[in-house]
Amino acid sequence: MRVSDSARVLFVHVQKTGGSTIDRVFDEEVPDARRVPGVSRHAAYRRLVVLEPELADYWSFGFVRNPWARMVSWFAMVSGMYAKHEAGNVQTLRKFERFPKTWGQLEPFAHDFDKFVLEAPRAIAKVGRLQVDALTTPAGRRVDFVGRTERFVPDLNVVRERLGLPAVEAAPRKNVSSHAHYSTYYNDLTRRAVAEHYAADIEAFGYTFDAQP
Repeated sequence: MRVSDSARVLFVHVQKTGGSTIDRVFDEEVPDARRVPGVSRHAAYRRLVVLEPELADYWSFGFVRNPWARMVSWFAMVSGMYAKHEAGNVQTLRKFERFPKTWGQLEPFAHDFDKFVLEAPRAIAKVGRLQVDALTTPAGRRVDFVGRTERFVPDLNVVRERLGLPAVEAAPRKNVSSHAHYSTYYNDLTRRAVAEHYAADIEAFGYTFDAQP
């Protein structure tokens, strides 16, 4: 999450949607960029406007991603971190030491994609959390602009214009995991499991399994 009070803009960071790249735009190009104190950088819109009610009047935005692709990205991140941990990577070991509860919860799902899809959304809140819930208040108010990872640069330029920044032709993504096309990871069971658990996201944003990229 980031805020610019001068531009009256609020960014709600949904995990695994390119948010770290947007954080970097704020941090490097917006002089008064700040975070809302006392909450996670992935705090939901509803939480942010409770803590700072004036943010309800700011232009707000977040990004979303195809749920099937997002699950593959989640798994690639988790399995990659555990591979580094098992190899003794010093930076990764420190992360595990800082957040033992988080990584302890993820460990049972780090090596089996099917298990991750079928069980992690119910066992781990941050994995199971709906994107639409993160971007909507209890009264049903959604952020003003919902960008999509699938058209990241054009939608990022909508945000940049709002911040008074020049448009870009490319946006090097931060924390991008390396993996094959998401569709190759699924069988009928896991495909249906994502459709069922994230049905509200699929309906709200019009995603389908066969959508590209």
